[in-house]
Amino acid sequence: MGNEIATLRKKYRQLRYVLDERGRRVWAAAEANSLPYGGVSLVAKATGLSRSTIHAGIRELKACRGKSLPSGRIRRAGGGRKPLTYHQPDLLKALEQLVEPLLRGDPESFLRWTAKSTRHLAQELRRQGYNIGDRKVAALLHQMGYSLQANAKTLEGNRHPDRNAQFEYVNAQTKSFLEQGLPVISVDTKKKELVGNFSNRGREWQPKEEPQKTLIHDFPDKELGKIIPYGIYDVGRNQGWVSVGIDHDTAEFATDSILAWWKHMGSKAYPNATRLMIMADAGGSNSSRSRLWKASLQRLANLTGLQLQISHFPPGTSKWNKIEHRMFSFITQNWRATPLVSYQTIIQLIANTRTSAGLKIKAMLTRKTYPTGIEVAASEMAKLNLKPDAFHGDWNYSLLPQ
Repeated sequence: MGNEIATLRKKYRQLRYVLDERGRRVWAAAEANSLPYGGVSLVAKATGLSRSTIHAGIRELKACRGKSLPSGRIRRAGGGRKPLTYHQPDLLKALEQLVEPLLRGDPESFLRWTAKSTRHLAQELRRQGYNIGDRKVAALLHQMGYSLQANAKTLEGNRHPDRNAQFEYVNAQTKSFLEQGLPVISVDTKKKELVGNFSNRGREWQPKEEPQKTLIHDFPDKELGKIIPYGIYDVGRNQGWVSVGIDHDTAEFATDSILAWWKHMGSKAYPNATRLMIMADAGGSNSSRSRLWKASLQRLANLTGLQLQISHFPPGTSKWNKIEHRMFSFITQNWRATPLVSYQTIIQLIANTRTSAGLKIKAMLTRKTYPTGIEVAASEMAKLNLKPDAFHGDWNYSLLPQ
């Protein structure tokens, strides 16, 4: 028996890349028919083909009865093994949940990647009841937009000792809000952009040797100046809002942007919501140390009647804010190589940003001025209805309507 298996294996290795799918199936059937009882099992063991495949080939041989096999399709329409996601429809969601809390890399890149190995991911999925191997996990990660990446010099400096604990806390809070059907938003300011006929990074298809002509020097236009996009990303609905400011990036501008999102999108999507979670960076206009940010949030809570739960990412980890890799990166792709010649052009480019995952964005220009240097006295801070969380109250706190 060992010699027969070795001979069959040698034959199959020589023929497998010459024959098509049906040819391999029919050859295996002919070899099985030429053997005594147990031929199907021997051929299956030698070639790795399934017994059902070989039996299908035997049926084809019987059907043709010495005549040529019909030309055309090798496999009947709809035939073949169904993908794992067909039998396990929640598989992709389960894999995304395993990977999402530990996203790595530059969010402006189209690809996202994970530091977890496919072997460990497969082990955890099997523990959850999914039948999957590490190779299939790798294929699904590629399908979802992930890829393996080499090390890169991108360290932001010393890590805060509670960095990972804060990531886990924010993730747990987000999960709790979403499970209750409550809104969770990720907010941040995108980098400022010059308005005018200036070169924009990237390339796009143009007639050969006819590139779009832009100004040589990037001196700001005195009338148009720069725009400041402040974004709000709805984590649960994969929708976004961008307030395009033309003055200063202040805490009041940030909270006015959140208020605009709530009026135009949030209140319609969550009519019964009484709480709102806001994920923000530790610095900038929504800094965890900014008194004006907290005072402006109190005004926002009073106007909307919502209890605001704020969670800041640790210092130096702004790239892990969901808005970066789920919204801003796609806006950057959408307007690459396109000069931002006017406010209207910018609004249209942002609002027409789409993804295969269904991302939709609304944008609005705001001409309101936001003065800088506003100070909030300690006596005013004492009047705020601010409730620090038990864990890192400087990063996690609530503001209740007064």
